[in-house]
Amino acid sequence: MVFQSSSIGYTIMGKTADLTVVQKTTIDTLHKEGKTQKVIAKEAGCSQSSVSKHINREAKGRKRCGRKKCTSKRDNRTLERIVKQNPFKNVGEIHKEWTAAGVSASRTTTHRRMKDMGFCCRIPCVKPLLNHRQCQKRLAWAKEKQDWTAGEWSKVMFSDESKFCISFGNQGPRVWRKRREALHPRCLKSSVKFPQSVMVWGAMSSAGVGPLCFLRSRVNAATYQEVLEHFMLPAADQLFGDADFIFQQDLTPAHSAKATSTWLKDHGIPVLNWPANSPDLNPIENLWGIVKKKMQYTRPNNSEELKATIRATWAIITPEQCHRLIDSMPRRIAAVIQAKGGPTKY
Repeated sequence: MVFQSSSIGYTIMGKTADLTVVQKTTIDTLHKEGKTQKVIAKEAGCSQSSVSKHINREAKGRKRCGRKKCTSKRDNRTLERIVKQNPFKNVGEIHKEWTAAGVSASRTTTHRRMKDMGFCCRIPCVKPLLNHRQCQKRLAWAKEKQDWTAGEWSKVMFSDESKFCISFGNQGPRVWRKRREALHPRCLKSSVKFPQSVMVWGAMSSAGVGPLCFLRSRVNAATYQEVLEHFMLPAADQLFGDADFIFQQDLTPAHSAKATSTWLKDHGIPVLNWPANSPDLNPIENLWGIVKKKMQYTRPNNSEELKATIRATWAIITPEQCHRLIDSMPRRIAAVIQAKGGPTKY
């Protein structure tokens, strides 16, 4: 039935979907003013039930109706538990396990529910696994260095070895995770130190990069001291001249050997104390990443071509790039403190 409102002259209709834009606006405005539903219905020219349904619909954020979902909240919780238990499974494996739990859903529905929960398929971050003792030492180290300025970090020469392969295309399995879960332990792919491959040693400071050294054999204390003699000392002269500097190295056996410590002391080179398993604190790790990214479309056919490509790419690294990486040290320190010694995004 259709009636005419004596106040406005709008048509009274029984369904919320039949409300006009003017009626909906009037209802929203009067509702915000605290008017009763009876008064709102009279002013808007519609039934009180239509006012009630419209207000409840807006409060719940419902914009449209649709087909009822074929899975319950309990089914969705089961799916989320399956994904979190093994986030490295593909959609087909997750769907198979979900349906085995008694849920009737298609593979497409499985994928859609995972997306609704916030899971995205990403390449996992590679971080060394840290135990509680290492986290505590990292946290103590970060608190000790939290007052260092970018100017003080510019006096440090960072060094590291990195592995380069002829093929850069194999990125390994992907992981299902939500936003801000990149560093969650179950979403990490642990890295392995000293893989059986040719390594490259390099050094950098805020002034630029030093010469590269290609290592032909596994690095031991004697080999590492030769690297220091023939590559680290020339790099220090190139980057710092006669100015004082602090040398940074990680805690691998060749670096922390007594013979290496004696060599450094005999040459009067101060060494920065460094926490174990902390590549995220070393800006040269990011520099290696920049070099490898620039090389991702190159396809060297042998080791000599690979070395030539690395040298050419290393040579175009600018002092500005190095300076920006060194300037990030205070932020890295703050991130470690915030993570209570755990892995960070760097």
